[in-house]
Amino acid sequence: MEEIYAMLKEVRPEYNFKESEDYVEDGFLDSFDIITLISRLEEKYHIQIDGMDIIPDNFCTASAIKDLLKKNGANV
Repeated sequence: MEEIYAMLKEVRPEYNFKESEDYVEDGFLDSFDIITLISRLEEKYHIQIDGMDIIPDNFCTASAIKDLLKKNGANV
């Protein structure tokens, strides 16, 4: 989970993602940030995230991102 928090911090260093219950709702991540994050996740975990999975619910918490990674074949 710490790797996910580190990647989120790289995308938006001004926010403390551990204190948010919904990154999208709280304005921590916008659509451009999510695309940037997807690119980094795919590169780090050597996976391809399915386009149908690119919805706000899958990026609202670190846990949701972890579940998304597992669903797309990452060893997290």
